[in-house]
Amino acid sequence: MPCWDHEKPDIKQMPGFYVQSVQMNIIYTLLGLISLGLGVLGAFLPVLPTTPLLLLAAALFLRGNRRLYDWLMNHPRLGVYISNFVKHKAIPKRVKIISISTLWLTLLYCAVFLPVHWTLRLCFIAIATGVTIHILSYKTLK
Repeated sequence: MPCWDHEKPDIKQMPGFYVQSVQMNIIYTLLGLISLGLGVLGAFLPVLPTTPLLLLAAALFLRGNRRLYDWLMNHPRLGVYISNFVKHKAIPKRVKIISISTLWLTLLYCAVFLPVHWTLRLCFIAIATGVTIHILSYKTLK
């Protein structure tokens, strides 16, 4: 008998499938919360990339917790940031200026005033240069 002649199986009665689905939702939600936390920290710490972490959080919430996804996308600051990036592949001018300024101030401070080996100082400068090039490679949203 073809499979479409049968009634749809009740997922709640399938032992391994339903439990796995709930477990995956929990894992997606936890990973989304971690990504969101790191993304928010990235707004203040110049080394953490804010945009990719927020996009990852949105994708994980979409798979694991629709309520958190809706909250994130409707958030007055983060939601606009994510939707602008997804729609326009652009970063607002103000965000670019603040990000690059904070990045260079922090990493130059580390390179000049911390008692570290000269190779680490060069790494700070290389990281700042790479992140600056990455940020500037996106269009500017006015």
